[in-house]
Amino acid sequence: MPGRGRPRAFDRTTALSRAMMVFWQNGYESTSMTDLTGAMGINSPSLYAAFGSKERLFREAVSHYDETEGAAAARALREQPTARDAIAEVLRINAVAYTDQEKPRGCMIVLSATLHADCGEDLHDHLAELRRSTERAFRERVERGIADGDVPAGVDAATIAGFYNALLEGMSVQARDGASRAALSAIAESAIAAWDVLTGVR
Repeated sequence: MPGRGRPRAFDRTTALSRAMMVFWQNGYESTSMTDLTGAMGINSPSLYAAFGSKERLFREAVSHYDETEGAAAARALREQPTARDAIAEVLRINAVAYTDQEKPRGCMIVLSATLHADCGEDLHDHLAELRRSTERAFRERVERGIADGDVPAGVDAATIAGFYNALLEGMSVQARDGASRAALSAIAESAIAAWDVLTGVR
């Protein structure tokens, strides 16, 4: 007895990756269903059957971005031996990632702040929370450094996290505006050099 329905004629992960690239380049509002189906190689009924709606597809694409493009930086925060090393590695990784010639420039999640100004409130709040999560991850890594003894006790972890998160977001915007890899790397190295001043190390 034949199974119910017909199997999907496309690889879902590949289609999602292609949708991610379109959203990353164009933003949510500026991306049309025709843009998506053309890039994904599927028709509208298949897109809706697999992903539900444009907004649900976008949310899934953002999660896919975080899990794939953001994996190296997340690993650096976990695995580097000190808080300074961890945040330094995140900055260096992203100076390279934001200027990858094979991909849209900048960070998809950061750029959503400017590329999705007209999206619904729920989606806007979702994106804002994702951006804040990076700052929380920085703060938690600094707090871990305090506990481990590689960051001086009494350091304001929230302020340091806010500084490096703001700098990272600025690097993303500059990358989209055409800044070179060398320019972003120089910014990253300057910010790393500021660590001792920010933490009061002498």
